[in-house]
Amino acid sequence: MEVRFLDNDSDYSAVLEVLLQLRTTYDFDSLSAQVKKQQANGYQVVYVKSPGGILAVAGFVVGEKLAWGKYIYIDDLVTNTNDRSTGVGKFLIDWFKAYALENGCEQIHLDSGVQRFPAHKFYLREGFNIASHHFSLLDVKNA
Repeated sequence: MEVRFLDNDSDYSAVLEVLLQLRTTYDFDSLSAQVKKQQANGYQVVYVKSPGGILAVAGFVVGEKLAWGKYIYIDDLVTNTNDRSTGVGKFLIDWFKAYALENGCEQIHLDSGVQRFPAHKFYLREGFNIASHHFSLLDVKNA
């Protein structure tokens, strides 16, 4: 297994197909357009590849905030349905921990939908804690 950064390479379509397992409101073309738009603003995509294909995908940003210092925020993290519970998620989180240290990041953050109980167990097992509640206004003009 190895972690690679997404470019417009031969894995691009396969990586997006795995990301679509998490971001089901998109189709391939709209997801591709959104990824490219976000990449123009610092969003990065990494993926885990084995000879058998794409095992996991993560999208993230590196930033800096008064509250957190320099950090990594993982926007999207999905393990291919066929490869869950095989250690690939831990492999990718371990990569993020090393990448954070290499890049002077003090913290790693992510949000996870309240209904995603298996993911929560995984994140807690990997050393994450539940640090806050995330509040959102989903329709600002009608709020």
